[in-house]
Amino acid sequence: MVCQEKKHQIMPKLKHQPPKYCKVKIGKKKYAAVYHQGKTIYLGAYGSPESKVAYTRFVAEYKAGVAPYFPEDKETVTVKELVLSFLEHVQGTITPQSFGHNRSAIRALLELYGDDTLVGDFTPKCLKLFRQEIINSKRLCRNMINNHVRRIVSMFTWGVGEELVQSQTEAALKAIKPLPEGYPGTFDHPEREDVPDSVIIRTLPFMLPIIRVMVKIQRLTGMRPGEVFKMKVGEIDKKTDPELWLYRLPTHKTQKKTKRKKVVPLSKLEQELIAPYLENKNPDAAVFSHRTAQTKKGARCNEFYNKDSYRNAVLAAIETANKTLPDDEKIPHWTPYQLRHSASSAMEVEEGIDEAQALLGHTTPNTTARYNHRQLEKLKELARNRKNVFAES
Repeated sequence: MVCQEKKHQIMPKLKHQPPKYCKVKIGKKKYAAVYHQGKTIYLGAYGSPESKVAYTRFVAEYKAGVAPYFPEDKETVTVKELVLSFLEHVQGTITPQSFGHNRSAIRALLELYGDDTLVGDFTPKCLKLFRQEIINSKRLCRNMINNHVRRIVSMFTWGVGEELVQSQTEAALKAIKPLPEGYPGTFDHPEREDVPDSVIIRTLPFMLPIIRVMVKIQRLTGMRPGEVFKMKVGEIDKKTDPELWLYRLPTHKTQKKTKRKKVVPLSKLEQELIAPYLENKNPDAAVFSHRTAQTKKGARCNEFYNKDSYRNAVLAAIETANKTLPDDEKIPHWTPYQLRHSASSAMEVEEGIDEAQALLGHTTPNTTARYNHRQLEKLKELARNRKNVFAES
């Protein structure tokens, strides 16, 4: 008996199937793409006739064993779409201050290069033009301009990892060197100076009680303004040390680089100042509540002070004082950012450079965990022997 052939011959399967036609969402737009040899090949708008023709051509060349087809030599992603994806990525993963700086740099970028500029068309000349526009605005100092440029380049670097930007585009942008000191049209802020203790003491009577306490604590401990006005009740450890309270900061400016958390020992002086502001509060509450301190009826404000409200409170006290003081006794302009420098300078004069470094929490790049422990012990010793510069105020 002879077997009859089947009417329908089954086609053999391809050993390697062509990459699938995929959808990639970037910002609010959807692109068609294929993933091939570790790369994303964009074909155009998802579902469009052009993208389907491009995919058909890609599959034909794939089956024929020729080089994969790239519809364009450049990226099809726009600068604006890269921006949207980048901001979505970094939101919640960096500090609010860094996120704000990123948005500021990006806002200036989009004023020049909006919806239609492809990332592949953003050349070093474009980056220089962006930088020059910031210089011409006279709004930012040279360091901040360089900072804005670095943030834009970092965004393109991130885009390379996400296959939104080609590596040669990023490499070209990285070739732009920072503006040197004295570059035409730029300016540098003078170094922040100390504020004498005598000036601080003369200003204290004109401050709200809560601001007076914040200023004293900052000057005594050398903390940054933000480390004072962001202080929470639950971050103060009263149990570990029998003499000192330990203010354990949840995050710190250098924490990512040094893998350490900052601890500020609080002496009896600071404890007496802080204690009234801890009563009947939950752990997440602000030690120094802006809302509680607000004296104007109907005024709305956040629970925590911020750099502006804290600074403005100090400036308001100076302004109030100078309305009543004679010309030869006017209080000079100063801000909370100078208090940290005042604490450091006083410590360096009284104790030495090593103690001043410990007070500010500065470390060298090769700091070890053992050195950090010794630094904390030095901070505790300094706190136990803290001199009260406000004894008469």
